[in-house]
Amino acid sequence: MRTAVITVASAARREHLERQRRVLAEVADDIVRVEAWLDETLPDGIRDAGTHTLHVPPGPRGIRVGEGRNRAAERAIDEGAELLVFLDVDCLPGPDLLPAYRAAARTDPAALLSGPVTYLASMQRPGSASDLPFLRRPHRARPALPLGQARAATSAEYDLFWSLSFAATPATWGRIGGFHPGYEGYGAEDTDLAWTARERGVEMRWIGGADAFHQWHPVSSPPWQHLDDILRNGATFHERWGEWPMGGWLDAFAAAGAIERRGEAWVRSDCG
Repeated sequence: MRTAVITVASAARREHLERQRRVLAEVADDIVRVEAWLDETLPDGIRDAGTHTLHVPPGPRGIRVGEGRNRAAERAIDEGAELLVFLDVDCLPGPDLLPAYRAAARTDPAALLSGPVTYLASMQRPGSASDLPFLRRPHRARPALPLGQARAATSAEYDLFWSLSFAATPATWGRIGGFHPGYEGYGAEDTDLAWTARERGVEMRWIGGADAFHQWHPVSSPPWQHLDDILRNGATFHERWGEWPMGGWLDAFAAAGAIERRGEAWVRSDCG
């Protein structure tokens, strides 16, 4: 099964990307490799031999993660990919990630496939794919099945979809329609994709053994640097679905006095 590995990248994650490239070279055979760069301009020296490099610059309100993935998927399909594997630039593929996604796609080609994710600690800087199984500690929020096992997600579990590692056949990707273009900057585009899949009757399946390993980088919780993006993208999601996503972060911002609820909307507390 000819497989594409799709990554959206930026200069800020250059070190993470270089490690991902090294690990992919260990675990991947004949893959279509597509990188969509989201910076204003393409950084110097980023092209990788054998990789299709796309440039998807920011929109007026921020980076376009979903659009980058959409365009990369189009290129991969044009290059003959039979399976699309999306892997964030922060993530390393475990040794069984590609085989597990391929096996699941052969069994359930009409499903949206999602594997476990381990968040590495700051001191964990694996040098090769062989190091990764010893670091496995899947995030507790989502099912983490053993290699060779899979199960359908419940309707409520579509909220647990994370776009940092997932896979779909081109036919399933077409049925979902890709990421909605209305999201720029940070937040909500992955939940929107999952809800679209659910609305269109696309089953989501948890795939044991398709482990990704998220490389450490500094974060804040809630993500204050993305507050305006979260409010804007949350409003877009609410307009489309009638509900606000990212509820935990919104509650935390509200508890700190930064935002308030006005009718159906969340707005900055200092807005007139």
